[in-house]
Amino acid sequence: MKFGIVLKLFLLTTTLCLLITGSIYIGQTIFFKQYYANRKVNDLKSSIKSFEKQYLKSDGNVQTIQQLEQDFYRAQNTWITTLDHNGNIKTANDFYAEIRIDGNKKSNQILMIPLYHLLKEDDLLKDTPPISKGDIVDVNIIDKNNITIPYYLYVVQRNSYWINQSMWKNIDNSFLVNNEKYDIKEKMEISPKYNAEIHQLKGIVQNVRIPDRNDVSSIIYSNILFMDRINEFQTNLLLDEQNQHKTFKTLDYEQNGIKYKLFIDPIKDENGETNYIFSMASLQPVDEAVRMVKDYFVYIIAFVLLLTILASIYYSIKIARPLLRINNTTRKIAHLDFSERIEYHSKDEIGDLSQNINLLSNTLHSHITQLKQDIEKEKQLENTRKEFISGVSHELKTPLSIMKSCISILKDGVASHKKDYYFEAMEKEVDKMDLLIVDMLELAKYESGTYKMKMEPFYIDKVIDQICSQLSLEIEKKELTIHKDLVSIEVFANQHRIEQVITNYMTNAIRYSPVHEHIYISTTIEDEQVKVCVENKGSHIPNDQLNKVWERFYRGDTSRHRSEGSTGLGLAISKNILDLHGAQYGVMNTSDGVLFYFCLNKNK
Repeated sequence: MKFGIVLKLFLLTTTLCLLITGSIYIGQTIFFKQYYANRKVNDLKSSIKSFEKQYLKSDGNVQTIQQLEQDFYRAQNTWITTLDHNGNIKTANDFYAEIRIDGNKKSNQILMIPLYHLLKEDDLLKDTPPISKGDIVDVNIIDKNNITIPYYLYVVQRNSYWINQSMWKNIDNSFLVNNEKYDIKEKMEISPKYNAEIHQLKGIVQNVRIPDRNDVSSIIYSNILFMDRINEFQTNLLLDEQNQHKTFKTLDYEQNGIKYKLFIDPIKDENGETNYIFSMASLQPVDEAVRMVKDYFVYIIAFVLLLTILASIYYSIKIARPLLRINNTTRKIAHLDFSERIEYHSKDEIGDLSQNINLLSNTLHSHITQLKQDIEKEKQLENTRKEFISGVSHELKTPLSIMKSCISILKDGVASHKKDYYFEAMEKEVDKMDLLIVDMLELAKYESGTYKMKMEPFYIDKVIDQICSQLSLEIEKKELTIHKDLVSIEVFANQHRIEQVITNYMTNAIRYSPVHEHIYISTTIEDEQVKVCVENKGSHIPNDQLNKVWERFYRGDTSRHRSEGSTGLGLAISKNILDLHGAQYGVMNTSDGVLFYFCLNKNK
């Protein structure tokens, strides 16, 4: 079964799109969450290290540190703050209460407690402050190593209480003996496990600082979950001496199905004490994105199918149709039909292929045409060869017959008084045969294609004058008049071979000119060439034989001119010499004669 290219491309595109879609789905649902978490953790580690450097340069300036925290949150969308060696927020100087303690050994002592352990964001947003100056309060604290941490605050006038849940849970499980609805004993014994004291104190609020909700420093207080993690970290830091953080740690935390990453970076301050950079990042965005992707993949698959159909239509128009056209054209080329061309001009591989096929078609057509011409030429050469052999046989037959007759006469002793005459006749025939053979060899040399012309500059008018002087006897013998109209100009050609051409032209003109006629020789300048013309008066060449004058053994009058020593090869030799020069040449009948001409390049 034969499948079309459009169907194949459709199946290939569909398979490829589905594979890509499936790979994306698997990657996003399985690997992307882990990749995102690892990438975010690594990026946040680098950002926290950068924050650490800037923090150390701040020299403990609270406003600078708060601004660094704010900038970090905006850049990373991650909560961050700095804690002292006890786990207290270092920038919490705007969120505290001063309480004067009454009674017992803590009497009249001013106790400053941070309120971020107890109060939440909802408490800060109320119109009435949760605690004010002059309020009577009950406060429960943990006292360890002279560190006071509140975990319970009760305001008598408002009948309101607040609890540090993280600390409360540890105390509740570890050392509270009587606990009913936050009814705490006034005094607790020292815990052997934590080496800490727990006290219930009474006092009066002397001063309260609650941050403005628009204040930069209040941003971390608004995140209850972040504050709970800080409290939990502080509880573990104070109550569990084995849970000390010496190196950078990353912890996992999950709340209500949302995963978080906690970063704890211990650093040394200028006093050599260990401080902490505490940060929390939510991984909820990637979970939401993965859930959204799962729901959205139904639409993605539908879009992929639509895209595949559109791609198939595009393939059909832009790829399949040109390929089918190329296939039809190449089929015609295979049957030697070069008439059709592919009209496709796009700047891509198919466009290049179309141009190459058109070029191939033109080349094949040219070569096949040339081959046909070569075959015709070969046939013509074969015919010429046969004519040549026939002509040579004919040319050699006559002198051989004459020589045979002369030898027979001399051998028989007939007309012995004419012995010198017959020897002279045989010598003339030998000279004619020698001339014929020399011309044949020279013609073969030119036609072999291996002969190279050596070009040189020379004056054409001087060459013509010299040839006229050499042929003066033949000219005077027929009482001819030579008319010369020559321009003194230098041409670039092979002087010896051009002399041979002019000599053949002149000899031919003398031979075919009647007695007492005129021969005209002229040179004219035409653009960058010099035209040489030789015209003899008194006779014409039949129009049907004008193109034959360049052939071997052509003679206008065979019997008469053979007796004058013509081999019939002079103009054929001239033709080959001029062809080797790449020169234009020709012959034409004039009003009362015949004109032979050729053109040569001027010397630059």
